[in-house]
Amino acid sequence: MSATIVVTGTDTGIGKTVFSAALVSALGGAYWKPVQAGLSGPTDSETVRRLAAADRENILPETYRLKTPASPHLAAERDGIEIDVETLSAIPATPRGTPLVIEGAGGLMVPLRRDYLQLDLYARWQLPVVLVASTRLGTINHSLLSIEALQRRGVPLLGVAFIGDSMSDSESTIVTMGGTRRLGRLPHLDELSPASLSAAFAANFRTADFIAAAPVAPPSSAHPSAP
Repeated sequence: MSATIVVTGTDTGIGKTVFSAALVSALGGAYWKPVQAGLSGPTDSETVRRLAAADRENILPETYRLKTPASPHLAAERDGIEIDVETLSAIPATPRGTPLVIEGAGGLMVPLRRDYLQLDLYARWQLPVVLVASTRLGTINHSLLSIEALQRRGVPLLGVAFIGDSMSDSESTIVTMGGTRRLGRLPHLDELSPASLSAAFAANFRTADFIAAAPVAPPSSAHPSAP
């Protein structure tokens, strides 16, 4: 089976789609957004195709295209449908067995249905996850909560990819206390283009980390039991 990586975030609007595009480009891979909520502007698939300069065949069709820009469970209800978890459980094949980057909708606790979280799907997949986190104020709290949620469900975590200005203390605090690795940091780019994004990724990340790296097991003292 080709390498498959899930990209999730600590929040929405933090640059997860831009990072996914950079990773698709670096891996020469394919991209799949299982659930797209909101169709009024460029979709995430369209954005990734443009920024990764990807062939059309490497952008796999969304399983659900929902009209309302809202949490998937609400967007689906407004469209009069229910998201079928069994359908989402099947990972689509990629052209020529290329690596696959899967981008989730928002953060881990986003409901796909009123009885099923996106994290439930990740736990079922058991695929390696990259957690995308901003470097802005509040990121330590959001990131450590997300890391703990993944660890409690036994979801393999490759590490954290930061987005934004350098905040060395926040970044080191997150990966040290979270018992995971810092994969790199993608700075904000004044001009966002396939060339500038590819260059920024190459300067700040190691592509091999997304293929060969084993998830880091959390230290036994990361979450001590209450007395």
